[in-house]
Amino acid sequence: MPRVHTVTIPATSANLGPGFDSFGLALALHNRFSAELAEEWHVEVAGEGEGLLSSGADNRVARSVARVFAEAGRPGLAASLRCENNIPPGAGLGSSAAAIVGGLILGDALCGSDLDRETLLALATEIEGHPDNVAAALYGGFTVSWALSDGTPRCMRLEPARGLAAVVVSAHAQLATPDARELLPATVPHADAAFSAGRAGLLVAGIALGDAGALAAGLADRIHEPYRAAAVGDLEAVRSALLAAGATGAALSGAGPTVIGLVAEADDASALAHAVEIAARARPAIERLEGRCEPLAVGISRSGATLA
Repeated sequence: MPRVHTVTIPATSANLGPGFDSFGLALALHNRFSAELAEEWHVEVAGEGEGLLSSGADNRVARSVARVFAEAGRPGLAASLRCENNIPPGAGLGSSAAAIVGGLILGDALCGSDLDRETLLALATEIEGHPDNVAAALYGGFTVSWALSDGTPRCMRLEPARGLAAVVVSAHAQLATPDARELLPATVPHADAAFSAGRAGLLVAGIALGDAGALAAGLADRIHEPYRAAAVGDLEAVRSALLAAGATGAALSGAGPTVIGLVAEADDASALAHAVEIAARARPAIERLEGRCEPLAVGISRSGATLA
């Protein structure tokens, strides 16, 4: 009987204000993919995206599995997959990164190619187009990504301080990342670049140290958020609702439309409890905004992709 492999992948929030295409934070909201070798491709999707995502070989998870099969010199292999999704697609919470990373890990397990994490990161970045979400999905915690002079992606994983949690406010409508990228200008003013560089340093310090002041200041951005605000028309209203409810700071999650509020407390349990309270306090204001989902409190995922 073919062996079944299962991988669990966290949701991710990328950019995080000034960390454009560089920062990623893994969240305790997970997709779970199972796979076994089969005569032909078959994909079952349950949960988020059910009835919308493909059930064939063109499914993003299946394509990533097939990419590893081809990389290992075994392009004739096929698999049967089950995707149990808790991450909403097209929401700025890394659903595509989860699919790519999960598929690559399953493909590696199914054909025994034994790829290391740096190779998986390179393949995932090539498929996704940028490393921020895939790095956090792969490694967990907080990641800072960059590229070597030859374009090879690298990332540094930092352990987030204890006492962090998040509140995410998704939207019913999706915002495709390619569409969001078309809103960005080719250049930005020098003053805006300097502003965001300083805030990026503050944000790294705030996440590493759990410093609420650094988090609050560090989530401000002038690189991408001002240009995407038109596509996320209620961005400031959602941000204001989260801050008024007690969030330490708030920013677009990825390209949006999800907005994420970060919470800093003394320990993880306190932070998550506070996040739950903030979600409840913000709910009435969010409900008045057409097209928004209920605020959701989530913890930080300190482990990335996990294979069983």
